[in-house]
Formats: sequence, C-alpha cells, structure tokens
Amino acid sequence: MSFNRNEKIRPPANLSRYLIFGVIGLFFFIALTNTTFLTIKSGQKGVLFKQFGNGLEKDVVYGQGFQIVAPWNTMFIYDVKTNEAFEEMEVLSKNGLNIKLELSYRYSPVPNKIGYLHDQIGIDYKTRIIQPEIRSATREVIGQYNPEELYSTKREAIQLEIYDKTKAKVAEKYIILDAILIRSVTLPDNLRKAIEKKLEEEQLSLQYKFKIDRERQEGERRIIEAQAKADANRILNASLTDKILRDKGIEATLTLASSPNAKVVVVGGSGDGLPLILNN
Repeated sequence: MSFNRNEKIRPPANLSRYLIFGVIGLFFFIALTNTTFLTIKSGQKGVLFKQFGNGLEKDVVYGQGFQIVAPWNTMFIYDVKTNEAFEEMEVLSKNGLNIKLELSYRYSPVPNKIGYLHDQIGIDYKTRIIQPEIRSATREVIGQYNPEELYSTKREAIQLEIYDKTKAKVAEKYIILDAILIRSVTLPDNLRKAIEKKLEEEQLSLQYKFKIDRERQEGERRIIEAQAKADANRILNASLTDKILRDKGIEATLTLASSPNAKVVVVGGSGDGLPLILNN
C-alpha cells in the first residue's frame, strides 16, 4: 500500500458539518439570550420598536416583569421613578449684577406616554428638554428682580415662578416636573455684605419700633387704669351722705361691741353722735 506524503489529511465530512451547526447555534443562543429574554425592573416601563412591523408602538407600554422580545425588535426601557438632579448656573439680575445659583429639581416621565416621549425626544430627555427649559425660565424670572429680593424677601416666590414656567413647558413633552428648589444663592462679596448690613439695620429698626409700641401701650394702659380708679372714686364720693356714714358707723359699732374682747363703750362720745369704743 502506497502513501503519498504530500497529500493533506482531511477531517471527516460529518465533523465539519457539526462544527458549522455548533457555531450557528452558539450565535443564535447568544442573540436570544441578550435580546429576546429580558426583565423590566420595579420603577421601569418599556416601549417596543418592531423592526419589521409598524415601528415604535407608542400606545403600548410594557410593565415590570419578564418579557419575551423577538431578536430583531428592540425594547427601550425607561425609569419612571421620581429622580432628582442639580443645576448650577449664572444669571443676571434686574440691575445687571451676576448671580450664581444652585438649583435642584425632581422629575419623571409620564408613565403611559413614554412611547410618545421616546418618539419625539428619546431617553436623554433630561439634557435635551428639562435642563434647557429650567435655564431659560430661571434667566427670565431672575432678570425681573433685584439681588436683595432673591437673597431674602422673595426667594420662595421666585422659586415658585421658575417652577410654574418650567412645568408648563416640559408637560408638553410628556414630562412631569415635581419641584424646583433654590439651594443656594451666591452674590458678589461687596453686595452680599451690603445686603446683610441693610437687613441687620432693618431688624434693629423693627426691634426699636416694637419697644416704642410696647411702651406706648403700657402708658395707655396705666392712663386707662388711673381714669377708671378716678371715675370709681368720684361715683363713690357722690353716693356717700352723712346718714349713710352714720349707719355704717352704727353697724361697725355693733359688730365690735359683740366681740368677746373687753372694751368700754361711751355713747354720744364723738362729734357726730356715734358711740366711742375704748379698749381697756
């Protein structure tokens, strides 16, 4: 039997076939594992894009739990919980001064409208919609106020005005804005010191005014009390006559005379005819 050393050794035909099927099976297993079987977690919702269908199913929202999706389709998952984010920015006040603000805001997508949100905006709706609208509303509102109003007296009103303007805008894009809070306000040092000094002087003025009002009220109270006593004495003096005084003296004499203490009673001893009572 002759053997040609130049002849290549070929693997069996069945082995090659098995290898090809194995590679194809592995490919489909990986594809199915990664794309077909997925879980929508708590606080999430999904919207499906059908590659060979009508595209994005905007009116169909998938809830949490296990989902089976064809490998050629795509499930876009949205976090529908209320999230918090922060924003730092510089704005100009009414008098043209530069003010630094730090804001925080709470937001979430409208859960049953994530299909429309994804179709119009996408998952990055925070950076594309919320942040620009907050910056625009903040600049518009702050530009109507002076720094001292933002720093002290009208901070809550300004905060609410920014929130109302932004909320109306993002609601058109299927986004819920829960709140906007002004966390800090940074003014130029010289302006901040001037405002703080002014506020301190206003507080001292209010305290001084309060003390004056209190003293005035106390004086009025004393005048009213003295007037009442004078009126009472005048009425009492007008009602006292000699006969009334004599009767009162007789009543007092009888009360003393009936006491067990030793005493001497002199009848007609006083100028008005009332008896005198002398203790021994």
